[in-house]
Amino acid sequence: MTTSGDKWERRKLARERLRRLQERARQRELAAKVASGSVADTDASATVVDAAPVSPSAAIRAADASAVEKQRQRRRAIDALERDVTELDRLAEPSSTTGTDISRIRREVDELKRDFYANLVSWQKVQLARHPQRPYTDDFIKLLFEDFSEIHGDRGFANDAAMVTGMARFHGRPCLVVGTQKGRGTKQRVARNFGQAKPEGYRKALRAMRLGAKFGRPIFVFVDTPGAYPGVDGEERGQAQAIAFNIREMARLPVPIIVTITGEGGSGGALAIAVGDRVYMLENSIYSVISPEGCASIMWRDATKAELAAEALKITAPDLLGLRLIDEVVPEPEGGAHSDYEAAAKLLDPVLERALNELSALPAQQLIDRRYEKFRAMGQFFA
Repeated sequence: MTTSGDKWERRKLARERLRRLQERARQRELAAKVASGSVADTDASATVVDAAPVSPSAAIRAADASAVEKQRQRRRAIDALERDVTELDRLAEPSSTTGTDISRIRREVDELKRDFYANLVSWQKVQLARHPQRPYTDDFIKLLFEDFSEIHGDRGFANDAAMVTGMARFHGRPCLVVGTQKGRGTKQRVARNFGQAKPEGYRKALRAMRLGAKFGRPIFVFVDTPGAYPGVDGEERGQAQAIAFNIREMARLPVPIIVTITGEGGSGGALAIAVGDRVYMLENSIYSVISPEGCASIMWRDATKAELAAEALKITAPDLLGLRLIDEVVPEPEGGAHSDYEAAAKLLDPVLERALNELSALPAQQLIDRRYEKFRAMGQFFA
């Protein structure tokens, strides 16, 4: 049984924690004023004058590294504040007068989170796209589709668990679903090869898509893969040929193809199932011909410069929308898609439905012609 002395001690702890949170808030406000004021500029100028001359490229890399480190510190500070507010809420009495202050601080923390996620640098979006709790194809199938019936095997070699295919219904309409699957936990990830499909996976996907086209079913594709499997056995069975064949054949399918990049869209392994009439990207996903680490290893012989490579590659959704390589950026719930699967699916659902309605109204030959022209026009910025 809780005594009055215990309750008094809990309220005392809650008040002390509240005072600390308020002091932190005042310190953050003061730091923000100093950072945006002339004092910071003066100090920075003095540092530059005293420092030895550096090359422009080194200065850019140093500035990028500094910005990333500041963002990391800010993320850690926000996480610490969230933990403090949660603990404070647990300690405080429901009828306590501190309830109003706790609610206000919680709103401030939420505002800090919104501001943080609205201003992520490219490398941070790479990390979010790779988040182990990000929703995968299986999750979107459960939340967006009904009556899913999986299709297995390529009818030539084996069934690749890294590629998920099957018939389903979307808002009552028959369709085909294709997507890569990374798996949860070590055992599943090994079984699904960390989402890296082998040649049999791409042939399985094409077999399923041809089957869907035969019955006039639109195709929904979900992409989240670091790339095609680069192992010797994959090369022995024709990895490059399987990717190239998929790209050609997808361009010819006479049904609507709607592609969504949900996490990583890595290299030809992603493109092999991403030749679509509409290509969408979730807000914090990436789509690139090479990983930032791979690019840094080639360009600078140093994989630790991946952060700089991520910025230079222009792999985020807003960058690719500006380059006209995708059709639309789909917003994610606050904190990223990994924080709320259902909210992420609700934001994606109307986008897919709208695309399906628009594409279903077009004749098959017009779909094929538009799809071909769409991909042929990519990269022609000066034509």
